[in-house]
Parts: sequence; structure tokens; C-alpha cells
Amino acid sequence: MATKSTTRKTTKKAQVKTQRTSTSVEDFIDSVESETRREDAKAIDRMLREITGEKPAMWGPSIIGYGEYTLRNSMGEAQWPKIGFSPRKNANVLYLLPELLASDPLMQKLGKYELGKACLYITRLSDVDMDVLRELAARSWKQMTEKYG
Repeated sequence: MATKSTTRKTTKKAQVKTQRTSTSVEDFIDSVESETRREDAKAIDRMLREITGEKPAMWGPSIIGYGEYTLRNSMGEAQWPKIGFSPRKNANVLYLLPELLASDPLMQKLGKYELGKACLYITRLSDVDMDVLRELAARSWKQMTEKYG
């Protein structure tokens, strides 16, 4: 009698590469080459510190994050900032709640920006209404805190 052999495929989940580091946020911001981008990063940092009441931390080499929650997705579980930003070469990238970016009516009043999946790209803060940006960030923080503690 022949027996049927079955093999199980085991898939190893990849580890999230972006982890919290001990790098100084202030030193990182001071190292931003563009003076405009550096000054915008300082303004965003002040705004997010005020909104969150959190001291930021570096996540990987270029993300400044505030707060922390457990992100669960197809890769598994990982710690991730509740809100954050990165002063990139071409734009400041803000990491806000994706549902907020997709549907909040305030987005129409923000000014000049581009959207990614969960990212808001702002070339210069002078291109956006700072009161609207502050409100969007506050809404994102509030909803993330309600959802994840």
C-alpha cells in the first residue's frame, strides 16, 4: 500500500529592518544639508513634540518617530512610531494615519503636497497651511492613540 507524502512549506517572516536607534534626533536634524529642509524639520519636530507630548527617537537612519505601537502586518509584528517624519532630500515626509490622508476633508485645505500610501510629502512648509497641518497631525495622533493605546 502506497502512502501519500505531504511536505509542509514553512515560510520565515522577514524582520522589519527599520528599528528604533539611540542616534540623537537633534544631531540628525542638524546634519540635514539643505538649510530650508533643516529649518522645516526643526519646525515639524517642535510641532510634533507639542502635539504628542513625546520625546522623539530615531527609527533607522532617517525617520524621526514619536510614541510607539505594535504594527501587525503580513511580515509579522514590529514596533513602529505612532507618528513621524523624515527630512529627505526632495521633501519632508510625514508618516500619518493612512485613512486620514485618504479621506479627511482638511486635506483639500492643506496646500501643495503629494501623497504616498501612508506618507505626506511636503517640499516646503511655506507651501502648506501650518494650522491645517497641525490639525491633521493632531487627528492622526489622537486616532492612533485611541486605536493602539
